[in-house]
Amino acid sequence: MSDPKPSFTSFVIFAEMRTGSNFLEANLNTLAGITCHGESFNPYLIGGEGKQEMFGIDMAGRDADPAGFLRAMRAQTKGMAGFRYFSDHDPRVFDLVMADRACAKIILTRNQLESFISWKIAMESDQWWLANTKHLKTVRPRFEIEEFNARIDQLAQFQRKLVHALQITGQTAYYIDYEDIRDLDVLNGLAAYLGTPARLESLDFRFKKQNPEAISAKVSNPLEMQQGLATVDWFNQSHVPNFEPRRLAAVPQYAVSDGADLLFMPIKSGPEAQLKKWLQSYGPLSPSFDRQSLRKWKAAHPGQRSFSVLRHPLARAYTAWCDYTAKEWMPELRPYLKRVHKFQLPPKGKPFETFEEFRAGFLVFLELIKHVLAGRTELRVVAQIASQGATIQGFAQLQSPDLLLREDKLAQGLAYLCADLGIEAHALPTVADKHPYPLTQLYGPDIESAAREAYWRDYEAFGFGDWQP
Repeated sequence: MSDPKPSFTSFVIFAEMRTGSNFLEANLNTLAGITCHGESFNPYLIGGEGKQEMFGIDMAGRDADPAGFLRAMRAQTKGMAGFRYFSDHDPRVFDLVMADRACAKIILTRNQLESFISWKIAMESDQWWLANTKHLKTVRPRFEIEEFNARIDQLAQFQRKLVHALQITGQTAYYIDYEDIRDLDVLNGLAAYLGTPARLESLDFRFKKQNPEAISAKVSNPLEMQQGLATVDWFNQSHVPNFEPRRLAAVPQYAVSDGADLLFMPIKSGPEAQLKKWLQSYGPLSPSFDRQSLRKWKAAHPGQRSFSVLRHPLARAYTAWCDYTAKEWMPELRPYLKRVHKFQLPPKGKPFETFEEFRAGFLVFLELIKHVLAGRTELRVVAQIASQGATIQGFAQLQSPDLLLREDKLAQGLAYLCADLGIEAHALPTVADKHPYPLTQLYGPDIESAAREAYWRDYEAFGFGDWQP
């Protein structure tokens, strides 16, 4: 038994400039019961060139209430209404149509190099579509590899966003390429996908192909273009998948003092205790925040500054290890180490019997972190071992810190921060480590190598060298 056919009541064409979307729209509009209303959410127009109003709603009204504009479009259209949506159109509309399963998704694509050069020609000639070949303007723009890379990166980001939205909502789309929009059978297949009984008998060629020449003939510097394209990573070979889950902002962990407009955003297993003690030198710490109380604090303290502190990945992993052996903040870790890594922790509350066992355990712990951050285990990525890069990205979901300070330059960093705020820089207090052994005693090439394998993203992103005592 086949799956039930989706029942669509509207549609959206996801496209970009110079992908053939005018031609596709013109042909869809010849189908009985189908109406495509152009670039309805273009920030500079409504529907088409020169239009500032549709369905009794002007641009200001559309921008104030895009959902209301969509409802008006659908209510005032006989049959199925749709429109073309580009990546630079109102992002609120993207969310609206992706949440609407009754809205059919059509994805129009084109060879990115052809699309880019066609766009450059249109930009220089100011000719965005052609109905009469006698009016054709011929220009040969200069190809710039930096501009091309920036454009394809932008479009790739939107395509990833689009595919991800389809995946998480369990929807499918009708994919059609620029090369296929002149295929009558393909367009009739699209009509079948939309659920209309109407079919095209012939194509509407009102919009003419503007630049049929070979790509190399369309630019003024074909040799330079060829050399630049040789450097493009077409298959994204430099991309390394990141399986570490996204983190939240962890607002309840933020700390402020009643006597200084400083917001400390701690990274677990960093110098958290030392910084909170330093903040207390200005006055008592305020109660923990939630998002609402944090907004109120910021509003009440104009000019406030926020900061976080980076710690060397090896020193941070060692702090996490020592803290775990004392507190076991991850109960499932003990049986996992025994079952998978064949490493037996001492009984709860008991220290390691020898230094050698403790050091061997730290190496196992670093190996474990490597696998956890790579998504190879069923274990959670808790804050104590999450990468610092992921933690800072979590901060950015709400707001990034004003400053990222380095632990090895903490006094200088805090002095700069206080000077910027116009307050006296208090001395950093000394907070004794509660480690069974100093890291200098454990340190060796094997430890450094294991730390690099576990936290290579942090080493690379923040430029960390080998740990120095």
